Amino acid sequence: MNWASLYSAKRTGDKQGKTLNPDQVRNSFLRDYDRIIFSSAFRRLQNKTQVFPLPRAVFVHNRLTHSLEVASVGRSLGKSAGDAIAEKYGAVDDTFIEFYKYELPSVIAAACLAHDIGNPPFGHSGEDAIRTYFATMEGESRRLVHNALSENQLKDLERFEGNSNAFRILTNNFNEIDPGGYRLTYATLASIVKYPCASVEGFNKATGLIATKKSGFFDSEVEIYKQIATELEIPKTEGFEHVYARHPFVFLTEAADDICYRIIDMEDAHRLHILTLQTIKELFYPFFEKEEGYNSLEYLERKVNSLIDDNQKVQFIRAKWIGLMTDKLSRAFMQNEEAVLSGTLQKDLLKCLSSHEQELIDRINEFSYKYIYNYKLVVEVEIAGYNVIGGLLKEFVHAVLYHQQTKSGKLLQLVSKQFPLKLTAESLYSDIQSIVDFISGMTDLYAIDMYRKITGINVPEIR
Repeated sequence: MNWASLYSAKRTGDKQGKTLNPDQVRNSFLRDYDRIIFSSAFRRLQNKTQVFPLPRAVFVHNRLTHSLEVASVGRSLGKSAGDAIAEKYGAVDDTFIEFYKYELPSVIAAACLAHDIGNPPFGHSGEDAIRTYFATMEGESRRLVHNALSENQLKDLERFEGNSNAFRILTNNFNEIDPGGYRLTYATLASIVKYPCASVEGFNKATGLIATKKSGFFDSEVEIYKQIATELEIPKTEGFEHVYARHPFVFLTEAADDICYRIIDMEDAHRLHILTLQTIKELFYPFFEKEEGYNSLEYLERKVNSLIDDNQKVQFIRAKWIGLMTDKLSRAFMQNEEAVLSGTLQKDLLKCLSSHEQELIDRINEFSYKYIYNYKLVVEVEIAGYNVIGGLLKEFVHAVLYHQQTKSGKLLQLVSKQFPLKLTAESLYSDIQSIVDFISGMTDLYAIDMYRKITGINVPEIR
């Protein structure tokens, strides 16, 4: 891959020969950011679980606040990497310099803003609930689905992935006439596809490829990704049908997310009194032991000790750690430039840090898994997610499969017109996708409310 071919202002849904946007105030990549942040799909992230249950007396992060913070870090990573690329290859041309010095930060910020837009209600348990439902279907329903869908289409459901769903949401026009979905630039879209492979070839760590760790696009969006890959000259991986090298910008988007959730989940846990300030110091202070100046441990301790409120102390530690890691990972990106461009870097940027720093990251991961992600309230949300999402799928997928039944007809009237249902033998894959689109787009509270009403737990009232 070549830095000069890895960006393009071309958009999904563009007509042949379309002229570029003449707006000099909001360039194409700033428009991407604006389109995402003003979208209803992004706004619904406000009521989707990040880790801890919503709502609570103590405010914790939801998917929306998390995405905004990741976008902020992503912009800094894009600025640092873009400046380095522009300085190193300054003789290319003015357009090249303009993009990397001034526009790459907007691309990475927009990609970060959208990175969780495909996540269903109840966090990762929502994803698991969708996978579990389709993988454990039984009887006549299973036979109907398995006979009608291709292997890759079936894996789209049994291996449902929020990353693939994000790409679908951003590129699909659903029931509208104009094609292209959000009509984002190819550069921004390529920057969110962490695992550029189809479902049937994904979820396979044995390959050693980072692309096949999960999946990045459903069967319905394969052709769209192929168009993007062709335009940006992203190479396909030899020996696979739909596996590609990871676009270099993805490493920056991923790094921003990796930085944020490791410290932000800790901050939320501290506010909920799940862990102490001392624990956060023990986990994060060691990163500063070999640093100097404003990043030295001495400076950090002096500033933290000067603060009175423990929450303020944690916030300062968070700010300093994010700044430190942003600098380190942007440097790691450029240090691994050759492997990034050749498509041979098969690990995230955190794993490019020194062995000592990786050990510190492992400590954070182990602690978070044990004391945060398996905390009672978190587990209760996950169980609720399985029951609610699984219950909704059971009702609505059954309605699609047996749409002639009276109850089925009533249920399908509840599906938003945004999600088309043709209800023919040939349209079963797209019809089931519409149901999954409908359910995965729900907020936590809306999903609970819908589940209670259609199962008779709560009887709707006229208001």
